[in-house]
Amino acid sequence: MQTQQERIAIFIDGSNLYAAARALGFDINYKRLLEYFKSEGYLVRAFYYTALVDDQEYSPIRPLVDWLNYNGYTMVTKPTKEYTDSTGRRKIKGNMDIELAVDVMEMAETLDHLILFSGDGDFRRLVEAVQRRGRRVTVVSTVKSSPPMVADELRRQADRFLELADLMPQIARDPSRRRPAESRKPAELEEEYVDYDDYQDEFEDDDELQRV
Repeated sequence: MQTQQERIAIFIDGSNLYAAARALGFDINYKRLLEYFKSEGYLVRAFYYTALVDDQEYSPIRPLVDWLNYNGYTMVTKPTKEYTDSTGRRKIKGNMDIELAVDVMEMAETLDHLILFSGDGDFRRLVEAVQRRGRRVTVVSTVKSSPPMVADELRRQADRFLELADLMPQIARDPSRRRPAESRKPAELEEEYVDYDDYQDEFEDDDELQRV
């Protein structure tokens, strides 16, 4: 555990964390996650990045976004972009890497320690750049899934690697709190409960969300 004087910030690649937790068979309790990292130092900010499908009458990820926004997280979102690939299939692109990288570089000067929830190897150079400024970087992902969700080069570049599976007792949502699907309301939000099953389609892939 770090000293209380250390200034830290959390940067969560939403789709990447969702995929990693799903690969390990559990859901994240974001209230507990925030509390856990507040105990590691002075938490300046917790960012959460996700793309949203704007043309849907109801977006199943919207309840999660709203809940996080009102419960201690800084939400960074943007509309997805639809395009047609060379085979004629419609796809949706929703990459948030640039937004995350810009915030990391802007915040780095005011922080001692940055915590990145992502296994994306594209962030290795970002981590290296922050380290050159004298900041420590922790990467949170998993090597215990099959295949591993974290790129080896990113894991090796980090000052510390936190295995997501080892954090499960501290940040997992209690499965006993899950209610039957027929009793859930789409926009219903509870302080310690967010239903993630309906978010699968939008969290499926950070770079390309395929629509059949």
